[in-house]
Amino acid sequence: MSEAGPSTRPGTPPPRNAANTELQLTSEQVKRVELNRLRAKARQREKEASSASSSALNINKKRPLTVTSATSTSPTAPSRVEPKLKRDSRLGKYFDYDLSKMVNSKGGFLVEDNKDVDEDLKTKARERERQKAMQSLAPPIFLDPSKNPKCESCGSMDIDPLYRKVFRVLVCHKCKNEKPEKYSLLTKTECKEDYLLTDSELRDEELLPHHLKANPHKSTFANMMLYCRFQVEEFAWKKWGSPEALDAEWQKRSELKKKTKNKKFEQSLKELRKRTREGVWQKRKDAEHRHVFSKPSAAEGGIARQVCHECGFTIEVEEF
Repeated sequence: MSEAGPSTRPGTPPPRNAANTELQLTSEQVKRVELNRLRAKARQREKEASSASSSALNINKKRPLTVTSATSTSPTAPSRVEPKLKRDSRLGKYFDYDLSKMVNSKGGFLVEDNKDVDEDLKTKARERERQKAMQSLAPPIFLDPSKNPKCESCGSMDIDPLYRKVFRVLVCHKCKNEKPEKYSLLTKTECKEDYLLTDSELRDEELLPHHLKANPHKSTFANMMLYCRFQVEEFAWKKWGSPEALDAEWQKRSELKKKTKNKKFEQSLKELRKRTREGVWQKRKDAEHRHVFSKPSAAEGGIARQVCHECGFTIEVEEF
């Protein structure tokens, strides 16, 4: 056997022979070929390593757990795009609106931009919004103290906004609390019972301004109507002439109400006595005993006797 000479296996990459190469490559093409070759070798090594690790068994004769890459073609590989959630059909139809293109008609409707809106309605709506904003604004305060409103009693500038806005009265918080006989609030029932005012007079905002407040007894009841005491008294004095005339009218109505109540009570008592008397008479009539006599028995001298079957009462009858 002859000695083995030097290896004739070509290296990687194979040597280039200018005589055998018919196509000359540029430096950029050579660089791209080398990069592709290195990438292919890296993929080949990764594939061989994964196959070797998957074929190897652990101490329990099972394949070891491995993390599946997201780029793997395995069916258990995690998906890149998550599926969209399906909308529940029980929620009904879904309408997609662009609220930036909607017009508020102030009537409970959203009008699309491609629909015509009455300009008159829009003008009225803007005017109402402006008036509402003006009413909710606090009164202005001037730097000059002489221009600011002052309390009618003490001259303080700490005016109660509720009394100023609703009752049109200039009074401070201190005077309101210290003078309840003048500035306290009365309910509608008190005005009707104590000052004998009617519903039509109490509903008139020009005659008697009032403040609406939620009913404290129950939220579903009608709102309370509160009135300022001195305004109610001034209106009542003007209506009845004087406080003495109001007291006389109140006394007259109280007596009339008392008489009506007594009359109604006497009438009901009379009817009760009548029903009681009729009931006693009917009971006595029902309890009255009626004799049931037997046939007359023969007797001497033409005199016969009859005996009641229930009570034994005996009577003598004459037979002809």
